[in-house]
Amino acid sequence: MSFLEFRNAMFELACFNTNQVYAWYPNFDSNNLTRWLKKGLLIKLRQSYYTFPEYLKFPDFASYFANRIYQPSYISLHSGLSFYGIIPESVTQITSVTTLKTFSFTNVFGEYSYKTINPSLFFGYDLKPLPDGRALQIAQPEKALLDLLYLYPFYDSENEFSDLRLDDDYLSTDFDKNLFLEYAGQFKNKSLDKRLSMLIKTYNL
Repeated sequence: MSFLEFRNAMFELACFNTNQVYAWYPNFDSNNLTRWLKKGLLIKLRQSYYTFPEYLKFPDFASYFANRIYQPSYISLHSGLSFYGIIPESVTQITSVTTLKTFSFTNVFGEYSYKTINPSLFFGYDLKPLPDGRALQIAQPEKALLDLLYLYPFYDSENEFSDLRLDDDYLSTDFDKNLFLEYAGQFKNKSLDKRLSMLIKTYNL
């Protein structure tokens, strides 16, 4: 099999795994992947997941791959808050939540971090369209903030909340407090409720 034939079959997927390769071509020789990786014709994203170097030109795909290479997951926490401009810092890691075990890895597209959340709390995310018609699975802003407070309980004082530097303009105009409290009620966590009260006081929500 030539690389061109392989590329024509797989390129539009953007990200693919070996199961998809064998489903397409059961007699595929896995040694091809090793050779093509060495030649720089493929990029390994994590164990059994690959893409093509052309996708390095498109910044959105670093986040898109976060959804694809560890499923189920959605982008949240600091990356979610940064996406909406709620926190001022640019985030070096792409942070997600998942119902699988906590996991992290690095590839040429960046650093990926996944935090485990109970399946009952795996909600509150949207599909944001990308320019090429694909979609990015990302937390709603209210859920991204709740995920952060739930999974990082050291945010437990007014000083810690102030250090988050949440954008006051966003909180006063675009943040849905009612939805935030509705989602918070589904966590059924008294410790989280106390921290939320402190957050609401700190930012005058």
